[in-house]
Amino acid sequence: MSPYDPELWEGFDQMTPEDITGGWDEPVPLNPRGQLPTFPVNALPDWLAAMTAGVAEETQTPVDLAGCLALAVIGTAAGGRLTVNVRGQWSEPVNLYTVVAMPPGSRKSAVFGLMIKPLLAAEKALIELTAPQRTEAAASARIAKAAAERAEKLAANAEADKLADLTAQAVSLSEAAEAAVVPAKPQLVADDVTAESLTTLLDQQDGRISILSPEGEIFEIIAGRYSGVPNMGIFLKGHAGDMARVNRQARDPQYIENPAVTMGLAVQPDVLAAIGQIKGADGRGLLARFLYSKPESLVGYRNLTPELLSTDIADTYAQNLGRLALTLAAWTETAELTLTPEADAVLLAYQRVTESRLRKDGSLAPIVNWASKRDGAVARIAGLLHLSARPEDAWTRPIATETMAAATQLGDYFTAHALDVFNAMKADPAQEAAHTVLTHLSETRTAAFTKRDLFRAMPRSEFPAMSDLDPALDLLEEHGWVRQQPPPPRTTRGGRPPSPRYETHPRITPAA
Repeated sequence: MSPYDPELWEGFDQMTPEDITGGWDEPVPLNPRGQLPTFPVNALPDWLAAMTAGVAEETQTPVDLAGCLALAVIGTAAGGRLTVNVRGQWSEPVNLYTVVAMPPGSRKSAVFGLMIKPLLAAEKALIELTAPQRTEAAASARIAKAAAERAEKLAANAEADKLADLTAQAVSLSEAAEAAVVPAKPQLVADDVTAESLTTLLDQQDGRISILSPEGEIFEIIAGRYSGVPNMGIFLKGHAGDMARVNRQARDPQYIENPAVTMGLAVQPDVLAAIGQIKGADGRGLLARFLYSKPESLVGYRNLTPELLSTDIADTYAQNLGRLALTLAAWTETAELTLTPEADAVLLAYQRVTESRLRKDGSLAPIVNWASKRDGAVARIAGLLHLSARPEDAWTRPIATETMAAATQLGDYFTAHALDVFNAMKADPAQEAAHTVLTHLSETRTAAFTKRDLFRAMPRSEFPAMSDLDPALDLLEEHGWVRQQPPPPRTTRGGRPPSPRYETHPRITPAA
């Protein structure tokens, strides 16, 4: 039972401290963390919801991971080819940045493998379909270059009366050779990519690319792993769709009119704290662009004989996702999605709630930078849900009321998780460690323990050395949840002193 469970505090006002605590003072709660909502699978269209739930069951992972990744893969398929027009006031592209925090050993890679497989198949199909075009373009470019070189040689050796004509011909052929473009191999998904490489990929892939990874290395790259300084410009523009123009020495200029980067990431929880320390990440709005999820780990509670993913569900998912990716990859123009009047009314009501909660005393004030983008994120999610609900013709129809309502449901889910994530980023590290220790003591109903025994029971990833327990135990003792017992008298035999012994507050071991 959690120390924050209301049942532990029922009837407290009718009892004396001696009745309950046996002489203990009433403990001061740590920063309480309410239980975060689970990803609302019902907000997804049927075929996407079935795949999300099926993958979560087979892999025995929180449904949040497959759910967030479902949104990212639809965004990848959309590839910046759609925008959502809101009341003529502004437009939102339908690419998203999602990040799920999960501990090691949570089978993240298995979920990514199942959810991304159809995208990789579509990418392979695109490579095969465009192979003749790329071969022809490459041959034409070589021929144009050879012709230009021959013309230059002829002009260089021409007699005076032919020089003008041959020079004009050489210039014309050189211009044609310079203009010859060989399309790059189509690519939908990238993984470990630097800011410079990302810009090049966007330039090559007609302004769109997706970063889908079960690791958080991209944050190290943004923080300056290779350059030594944070480099987040293209990641900011790739989310907003702002024009990117790059001019560097020894490289051709790169111009991306409407870059669309999609990200679907899974990281270890401590990575979220680390990205909060990236210089400029908060001030420039990088942190505000992500939709966060922090599900409860199922490790230790997994079903070892789960129901396997249905072949029919997987096939339907692959067909719909593949159709979207192949259809929209062929587009050269962006289509605009509109809202029905009723859907617009739903979004407007949601905007009013957001606005009222952004006030100084509002619930969203602590995350004002993130919350200022919340309504735009909901519009993007609505576009993705609309696209996946009608993968054959969504761009010919307006977004419906029920779709916008489902998007606001997802907006509330991401808001709750964002509040928790940003609170953790700003929290004292001892707070998080104390939460971990207190939860362990409560779940095991531990009445007394030694520091050594506690260290053996705690995960090494969080407490590598016994001394790492000190800040947590000190904080718990300050709050009255544990108290150290006096050490036993020393003997004359010498040897290692006994491990410090603690007893816990009776609320941790309530009577049955």
